[in-house]
Amino acid sequence: MKSVVAIVGRPNVGKSTLFNRLIGESRSITDKTPGVTRDRIYGEVQWTDCEFIAVDTGGLEDEKMPESLPDRQMARSIRSQVESALEAADAVIFVVDGREGMTSLDQMIADMLRRRGIPVILAANKIDSHTLKMGVSEFYQLGIGDPIPIAAEHGRNTGDLLDAVVAALPQEEESEEHEDDGSIRVAVVGRPNVGKSSLLNKLLDDERVLVSEKPGTTRDAVEVSWKWDDQFFKFVDTAGLRKRSRIDEQLEWYSVSRALRAVRKSDIVLLMLDATEMVTEQDQKIASYTKRQGRAAVILVNKWDLVDTEEYSWEQYMAEIYRSLYFVDYARAISISALTGQRLPRIPEQIISAHKHWQKQVRTSDLNRIVRDVIYQHEPPAQKGRKLRIYYGTQVSSRPPTFLFFVNHLELITNNYKRYLERALRRELELEGTPVRLLFRKSE
Repeated sequence: MKSVVAIVGRPNVGKSTLFNRLIGESRSITDKTPGVTRDRIYGEVQWTDCEFIAVDTGGLEDEKMPESLPDRQMARSIRSQVESALEAADAVIFVVDGREGMTSLDQMIADMLRRRGIPVILAANKIDSHTLKMGVSEFYQLGIGDPIPIAAEHGRNTGDLLDAVVAALPQEEESEEHEDDGSIRVAVVGRPNVGKSSLLNKLLDDERVLVSEKPGTTRDAVEVSWKWDDQFFKFVDTAGLRKRSRIDEQLEWYSVSRALRAVRKSDIVLLMLDATEMVTEQDQKIASYTKRQGRAAVILVNKWDLVDTEEYSWEQYMAEIYRSLYFVDYARAISISALTGQRLPRIPEQIISAHKHWQKQVRTSDLNRIVRDVIYQHEPPAQKGRKLRIYYGTQVSSRPPTFLFFVNHLELITNNYKRYLERALRRELELEGTPVRLLFRKSE
């Protein structure tokens, strides 16, 4: 999951100008009038080999200072938005005005950031000459590190600022994502109110997770451990993933960020659907994200006890699932009821099976024997007298299984034939439940 960097400071110091400069487009409104930015605005930033999400926030003011009640209420509202951004942030860019110099409001904000205990990068903005650069030394009094002189409007020294940001962000190692303690990490994901928390409570036979009919009760990723037979599991109940246009409540964006992070750090994803509703666009987005992260998956169709099977059979529903969720056509689907416990004992069996296939290793000799048979059944494509030849293949990694094939002409590989190879290998190598990645390289 990408790290989050909040941009904070008092009004009119150039936070939105810096935000636009970092994301490379004019998304946030800039104006000399203080208070133009009131809500949080998000944008992706890429620097060297690092990507993170920048959050532009409104200018912080002393809530006691504005004389009029509406202005005080606005100051409180902006502060609340900034607090929410800081809750999700892995680092903060604190922007001050290098021309105007340090103010008591800057000191107040610095004190607030110190109490947070997260990395702070101090950016002295509007420094576009050597003379002004000499005056940034007073910002050392804030006690939060070396001020970096920048001119956001012209892009001056923003590279140095980004270097400092990247250095401050947490570096996630692959070993951290998959702790080798024998447990299978399972992320339970889906839209709000599909029954994720009810499932875990029923499966574990314990009220470990808060359940409510109101969608969105789970606001953060909640981890619970469980042992089934001799296998240990770590289940992560995540917040329901909504459409971006509906992510407007305080802390809601934070919850979704942590849910996606849980998918990335998982081994297996349990994608929960509501049997009383058809597959939605948001279900498709969740499935697509699971596939992109290379995670094994099991599809759980919850509330099946509420479906009239004479009117709508399981076979019909299965056809709809795999038509809409073709991203994860490798996943086994199970009809369940988290309320009654219907077919819940099948879930750990499917998790273990998918996990086994996800980390499966295939001998090169076995792979090439199967590939020869697969090619014989369906010959590779040809074009203008040239025919695609697959010389040999080898497995280059697992989790998920990834295979590299050496061929004569890369341009002759079609998407249709690539899908044929993927499905044939999954069938012949018994790789149900896991994505299969195919790589091709031209052989000299």
